[in-house]
Amino acid sequence: MEQQKLNPAIVYVLSIIGLLCCCFGGLGILLSAPAFFIAQSGLKKASVSPDDYEPASVKAMNTAKIIALVVTIICGITLLYNIYDLSTGGWEARQEMINEFMQGYQKGMEEAATE
Repeated sequence: MEQQKLNPAIVYVLSIIGLLCCCFGGLGILLSAPAFFIAQSGLKKASVSPDDYEPASVKAMNTAKIIALVVTIICGITLLYNIYDLSTGGWEARQEMINEFMQGYQKGMEEAATE
């Protein structure tokens, strides 16, 4: 009987894209959490019948699961921080920073137009 392989590629792809999306307010958790659950379900199937799966693919899926878990934790912490920051008055500070940037940009554009 030929042994089956677990395919951790989708878990790796979702985890890496989730880590990149972490910069957008922690929204990478929407990709990394499903990646973790995909890896978990694959490992659960392999633990039920370990003789049916290649040990190397099980090890690779376990590594992918750990990476997905780490990315999920990072994104979760980022998401909680952003929620806390916005709920404690961070929104006004961000709006003020954006307004200052826009005023500086307009001033620079006016100076460039007069030259």
